[in-house]
Amino acid sequence: MPGYDGSLDDRTGYDPDFIGPHIEPPALRDDADAVHVADSPIIKYTRFSVCLSKSRKLARWVAWNIDGSSLRKEGDSDTLSRKGLVFKADPRVDADLQTLNPVYEDNRLDRGHIARRADLLWGDRKTAQAANRDSFFLTNVTPQMDNFNESRLKGVWGCLENALLEQVDESNSKVTVMAGPVLAPTDVPYGTVWIPVEFWKLLIYQRDNELRTRGFILKQKLEGLGPPRRRGPLDRFEMYERTVDEIAEKAGVTFDPILQAAQLRGRRRTRGRVSPAPITDTRRIEW
Repeated sequence: MPGYDGSLDDRTGYDPDFIGPHIEPPALRDDADAVHVADSPIIKYTRFSVCLSKSRKLARWVAWNIDGSSLRKEGDSDTLSRKGLVFKADPRVDADLQTLNPVYEDNRLDRGHIARRADLLWGDRKTAQAANRDSFFLTNVTPQMDNFNESRLKGVWGCLENALLEQVDESNSKVTVMAGPVLAPTDVPYGTVWIPVEFWKLLIYQRDNELRTRGFILKQKLEGLGPPRRRGPLDRFEMYERTVDEIAEKAGVTFDPILQAAQLRGRRRTRGRVSPAPITDTRRIEW
């Protein structure tokens, strides 16, 4: 990996105080399933942290920070390229506990970033370069179908952060994101791994002097992976807005209690569950 010197000791990871109020990262309900590095279930990188599952060899959650006021965007003269960067195992973690590159060979599986590379490219250039490289560690990757990025719903999913940043002003443009696959017993077996069907994401930010959060779940289409089968509910890309509690239940984690109240702020409707209708356009989201 270009620029990687073999040491990750200086990585500080997700900043819980980044947007103002202190927000703890998710906690696993079963901490025994977490891979530990330096006696901690939280593996730190530049601007993001990962909690890795021993049993599934995939991230249970990833938490990261975005500063929209200094974010490098595609086409900027100061943008950073992914050219020459390769996906690589984290040397701090036993290789047997990571889903490695051979899983993605000779099939339709892509290495899908959880913490988006583009989200991490902000601030001073040296730190942004480190974050660019760190985003390619396989601990930040989940198997995704090759057409996942081509789906119009994936376009919405991948651009949620962009849609939010368009709604906040430059003086208060910091965002915290937590996301991961839903590691469920109903996932699809493929070779030595189980492919997640669902993914979750929480966006946390401040607007109008109050903390807010919005949560989402996306179902991945797995048609074309393995032998033909009857068409069913997994043959559609669907994204839904969900509450903090609903996501916590699916993901098997506990979120900081501050997020439960924050999920309702700014809504015209403040009672009951969020709408079950699928989201195909970020303009439908009440930020």
